Amino acid sequence: MKRQILFAVFLFIEFFSFFMQGQNPIVQTMYTADPAPMIYQDTLFVFVGHDENDAPPNAYLMREYRVYSTVDMVNWTDHGAVLKTGEVSWSAGDASAAQCIERNGKFYFYISTQNNTPGSGGVSVGVMVSDHIDGPYKDVLGKALVTNQMTTFARHSWDDLDPTVFIDDDGQAYLYWGNGACYRAKLNEDMVSLAGPVIPLNVRDQSAFGVSFTEAPWVYKRNGMYYMIYASGFPESIHYTTASEPEGPWTYRGVVMPLEGGSNTNHPGIIDYKGHSYFFYHNDKLPGGHSYQRSVCVEQFEYNADGTIPQMTMTDGIAKGVGVLNPYVRTEAETIAYAEGVRVEGQKCTGIYVTSIHDGDYIKVRNVDFGIKGASGFSACTSSRYFGGTIELRLDGLDGKIIGTLHTSYTGEWDRRIVESVEISGATGVHDLFLVFKGRTPHELFHFDYWMFSE
Repeated sequence: MKRQILFAVFLFIEFFSFFMQGQNPIVQTMYTADPAPMIYQDTLFVFVGHDENDAPPNAYLMREYRVYSTVDMVNWTDHGAVLKTGEVSWSAGDASAAQCIERNGKFYFYISTQNNTPGSGGVSVGVMVSDHIDGPYKDVLGKALVTNQMTTFARHSWDDLDPTVFIDDDGQAYLYWGNGACYRAKLNEDMVSLAGPVIPLNVRDQSAFGVSFTEAPWVYKRNGMYYMIYASGFPESIHYTTASEPEGPWTYRGVVMPLEGGSNTNHPGIIDYKGHSYFFYHNDKLPGGHSYQRSVCVEQFEYNADGTIPQMTMTDGIAKGVGVLNPYVRTEAETIAYAEGVRVEGQKCTGIYVTSIHDGDYIKVRNVDFGIKGASGFSACTSSRYFGGTIELRLDGLDGKIIGTLHTSYTGEWDRRIVESVEISGATGVHDLFLVFKGRTPHELFHFDYWMFSE
């Protein structure tokens, strides 16, 4: 009897831990890198670079920047590509790290990319502007904001990499960047011009940067203290330094994340959201991942009483969200906590949708609140050039309770979408929702645009 009880407890623990686990990486539909979080109108957005699948061996290849959003830290909506390097006239075609900030109703996106302008040499920092956080972003200068001609300390072709930007309490904006060297400059209120000279920081000062500063600075202010988080060494670990003024002097504080995983690079971003602190980074955790095909992850943490940052390790991610999802409003199919097999395609102008759906693929959405009365119906917008398929609606697991099955139809062409519905039962309270895709054809089953339950 005692053995049976212990075995039952073991099964409960395994069951509980499975459904409370986090979902790192936060994006599973493509490779992503260099996370840059920001908050706008109570929503957390994360700008990332997209590591292309067809990159040459042992080479970085990013052609676009994408943005994802969340209101609960467990479900992430893909807003598509907000900027492609082909849209930047002076870019040689690659993308490196970037960060976005809002000021006076406009969004300023600071990117780094190889400069094709004769005489400029190497990577440069540019600024793109939009009226909307998810773009489109325009190159208002038609040239780089910072080039190698402006930076002379330990100069090499990768100096002007990985910009980070913040606006101080007095309204003064600062830009920091660097690879092997680190620079800062003040920005004018227009956010597209420098307000003073480029100042090199002494990255060889061990009292300020420890063993070494490599790249990826992330600067922010919290409780009167200025923090700079950065990558150190190669392969890279994450460290930080603090100051009482944005100009320094900086004092080295220690390791944020030691060297882990199989990616040679790492890239930090820290932000507070809905009463919690979050550390974003990237690793090689997705299937097929490595140093050149990376994946963005997040950890929740608490500052120490004195404001210092605890050392963190790579985990499965956030187990508990900060809200629930309302299933009775239109939910984009690309709102995902975790997925297997599917991809996301499309542009803002034509719509974003889930594609590459085959038999056995699925999407998991966490903390769906069906309420006390529950749901009576489910509808989805799909299209199919072949034979369609089915969406099994399951609660709390791939083999969980089925509350309904929607059969999606052949529509003739991929761009001809229709909305179909099905009655459901047994969905009340808060559950994780699994949308499990089924079909017999070896072809792609259907494209999936959005879904919604009815009360």
